[in-house]
Amino acid sequence: MVCPALAPPAGFLGGMIHFIDCQAQTIGAQGYQALAAPGSTFSLILTGLLTLFVALFGYRMLFGQMPVMRDGVLALVKIGLVLALATGWPAYRALFYDVALNGPAQLASEIGGPAGLPGTDGGLVARLQLADGSLVALAVVGVGTAEIPVGSTADRVAAGVVPPAFPGFDSFALGSARVFFLTGTIAAFGSVRLIAGLLLALGPFFIAFLLFDGTRGLFEGWLRVLAGAALGALGTAIALAVELALLEPRLADLLARRAAGLPVPAAPVELLVITLVFALALLAILYASARVALGFRLPSLARMVPAVVGGERRERETRVGAALVEAGEATADHRRAAAVADAVAASQRRESSRAGLPVADAASGRAAPRHTPSRDLPLAPPPPPLGQSFRRRTRGRVSASAGRRDRGR
Repeated sequence: MVCPALAPPAGFLGGMIHFIDCQAQTIGAQGYQALAAPGSTFSLILTGLLTLFVALFGYRMLFGQMPVMRDGVLALVKIGLVLALATGWPAYRALFYDVALNGPAQLASEIGGPAGLPGTDGGLVARLQLADGSLVALAVVGVGTAEIPVGSTADRVAAGVVPPAFPGFDSFALGSARVFFLTGTIAAFGSVRLIAGLLLALGPFFIAFLLFDGTRGLFEGWLRVLAGAALGALGTAIALAVELALLEPRLADLLARRAAGLPVPAAPVELLVITLVFALALLAILYASARVALGFRLPSLARMVPAVVGGERRERETRVGAALVEAGEATADHRRAAAVADAVAASQRRESSRAGLPVADAASGRAAPRHTPSRDLPLAPPPPPLGQSFRRRTRGRVSASAGRRDRGR
């Protein structure tokens, strides 16, 4: 695809924008197809990277690191994504090319249409060229010579007559206004389009870096800059539409007054300020777009795949862990019960040793054997039954004096 050269009838601004846009699209499409073609330098590099990826995966298995199902799925997903995006133009065009180059214009029309911004329906470049032509026409006819009223300075200010900063300032201001208008428009639009075209052409290289974890940051950075260029193109289109909404009626009124022979002494400064402010606004929009794109982070595939593949394994691990916890609790309860039983048995042994009674074994429930005395030793008499050791008196008690008295009788 050969881009047309600048044609004077089409206008300088419109011709520059169309030329830059054509070059960006051509570089992005033709560059990708040249790299993805069989036998190209990139095809050889991609073959080497895939071989290295499979070799590293195999060496891990040789050293005893057997991959789980998640690792196998991740490897297959990586290889499939790289081959589909780095060698397939239809998939690459749908996901990256159209989004980066054609998406901003579509979003600008959807945003600026309801807001009533001029040029967002697809005729932005043509209306920018008309605004540039109005600036040229005003510079040709000049601002006119105003009659300086006789009176005080307040009367002159009320009449709109402000002395110029230096001789020839009006021509300088009108020329500078057009310079700022052209520079801001072409630089903002051209920078984002050329950056997007160059990154799209080099896309296969950065997509191949997605294979390894150590080089995945290069792919993420490529995606950030590409998203920042698309967002900058959208912001540039909206800002230029707002500038047109301000400049078009103002330039039309100034040219109408000059056609009627009326001077416009304040127009040069006003136009210079308007174009300078919007040039700075375009620069701020590009900076803000870059800052927003820097906040983008690509999630790791290792954190996305387990949600689908490793759900069953996590559930199984959860069940095993719960069983281990229950077994541990049961073992702890058994140990506590055994400790209590041992303490009770020890207490019973101490009490029985004091009283000379047989000791019951807490574990088996049987009485412990009692040490019997030797047969050569006399056995101690058994203790009397309860209540038999007490003898109740059946006779009355007689005193000694009563006994002597009875014997004297």
